[in-house]
Amino acid sequence: MALVVGGLVAWPASALAAVTESDFFDDLPVVLSASRLSQPVNEAPAAVTVIDQDMIRASGFRDIPDLLRLVPGFSVAYTRDNTWAVGYHGMADAFSRRFQVLVDGRSIYSAAYGAVNWGELPLSVDDIERIEVVRGPNAATYGANAFLAVINIITKDPSQTPGTYASLQYGEQGMSGASLRHGGNHGDLRYRLTLSAQTRDRFETATPDGSAIYEETQTYFLNGRADYRVSAMDELSVQFGLSTGDWQAGYSDQPYEPGGQEVSAQYVQLKYRRARNADDEWMVHAYFSRNVLKAPLVVAPVDAGVDHLQTRANVEFQMNRRLAPAWRMAWGGEVRHETVESLRYFDTHEALDGTLGRAYVNLEWRARPDLLVQGGAMLEHHYFTGTDVSPRVALNYTVAEGHVLRLNLSEAYRSPTFFEQKGKLTYRTTTGTPVAQLFVPSDPLQPERILSREIGYVGLYPALRLQLDAKLFHDTIYDYINGDGSPTQFSNRDDFTVHGGDLQLNWHPVPALRLSAQYARAFIEADDSVDEDLTQSAPRNSFSLLARYELGAGWTASAGIYRSGRMKWLSEGDVTAAFTRWDARLARRWKWQGHELEAALVGQNLGETYEEFRDANLFSRRVYGSLSFDW
Repeated sequence: MALVVGGLVAWPASALAAVTESDFFDDLPVVLSASRLSQPVNEAPAAVTVIDQDMIRASGFRDIPDLLRLVPGFSVAYTRDNTWAVGYHGMADAFSRRFQVLVDGRSIYSAAYGAVNWGELPLSVDDIERIEVVRGPNAATYGANAFLAVINIITKDPSQTPGTYASLQYGEQGMSGASLRHGGNHGDLRYRLTLSAQTRDRFETATPDGSAIYEETQTYFLNGRADYRVSAMDELSVQFGLSTGDWQAGYSDQPYEPGGQEVSAQYVQLKYRRARNADDEWMVHAYFSRNVLKAPLVVAPVDAGVDHLQTRANVEFQMNRRLAPAWRMAWGGEVRHETVESLRYFDTHEALDGTLGRAYVNLEWRARPDLLVQGGAMLEHHYFTGTDVSPRVALNYTVAEGHVLRLNLSEAYRSPTFFEQKGKLTYRTTTGTPVAQLFVPSDPLQPERILSREIGYVGLYPALRLQLDAKLFHDTIYDYINGDGSPTQFSNRDDFTVHGGDLQLNWHPVPALRLSAQYARAFIEADDSVDEDLTQSAPRNSFSLLARYELGAGWTASAGIYRSGRMKWLSEGDVTAAFTRWDARLARRWKWQGHELEAALVGQNLGETYEEFRDANLFSRRVYGSLSFDW
């Protein structure tokens, strides 16, 4: 806080006038992820957090899941095997099964196990334009698995990345990275290409019980994007990406777990867009993705290796229209085909597959100058659970200029994954004889369902240069999917409730200082028959603060505080103690022979070592430096 107070004291009063009220209102983020319609956040039908480039840079985070620490109510932890756990208001496990995660509209949610494969995602933090996080169910817009939240990662347009850019990072705990990007244009063609190599070793090797944990990973990726303006109204965008990784994994006291993994991922993505004007456009979007993991291990006489392949092919059509001066609409449809192959997890050499179809509509009606009515629904047919409808209705009422009250009632579903429905995890000998079966296929599962009630407020205080976003929520979850027994089988459980509130504050008191603060409080009420650990899966209180200050002469200082209460990570996680993490970053930008350079020093967890996901996963103090060139 000394950074904040010092900035206010040192900055002259005349500088306060430098930020006008019009500048302040212009800073209000415009988002697309809540309803597929372009809206300022105070007119969105749900609470939305925007993580912009300035926040990404100031945080010092180099791994995308870490950035979600800047969103109220989110819990983030690295688990093992280069995987991350992310939760929102609880139900947090190693798979992030209840989020829809998109990169430029392409879903990276795994239908095989429910995991989000953050580690093999071929995307550099430096290429992210912003991240829009819809805090709450949004199945009316994005379908099943937009259950608790939608995380929409939007990359930079090639027009934003001209020339060549290189960045290097090197630091303690095995952290290093290098990225090279080149962008340009030829007539109506704009393009960019990024090549990157990243090394991580998240935790201390020695654990409190004397065993060793191996988590060093090396990941390489290449991605590209090209946008071609076909005409004044038409544009074609093509993206591709591929990654490969060599990851260590496992514990020294668990010899039957693979000690290394070879991973790879590829995708290709096409969008064709015709825009007659800002309120009249249509788009066709298609992509194909493929993810492979190989982890051979033979501990005689057991073959404990893992080998799986997942694919997804998706085609979508969307149209946005202004029907009348007071009416706007977005509608469309989507067809998706998914496959998964894994002898270990499904006990068959055959590929499992399924096709789902969706149709959606979102309407916006400006009933009065101070009243915005929004409604929408998603009709979806899933290969496991049949047909469901996910509706939403929201009212945004302007109480006074700059002060909007939002009421939101929505329903969403989460379809079971292939593993939850058909998983048959089996260990065999090297000759193929079964020796142990840990999971068996489930009886037909119903989708999880959530009924969410929300009261939100977005307030703008120009005199104070402050934006405030708050919400109270009460969610009821039905048919929760959980597993038990030996061997384990998944089944639907009784309903339970989650209630609490989120608070988000953005403050820009003087041109040199920006501050973002987030707070969340959540309570889960559930019987032990649902899941005996469920009520502990949300920290009662969580808080984060990110402050950035321009020191002058190209120098910038930033500091982050991240506080999480005690919680129990579900599935394979442990009870982790409450912790407070302190990060700091000092950077300087300057020009040299016509090139722009930035050097930075980042300290992470400058306080005490804390536990992450498991009590053996110890995140200690560490420092890294970075250097970037732009020419």
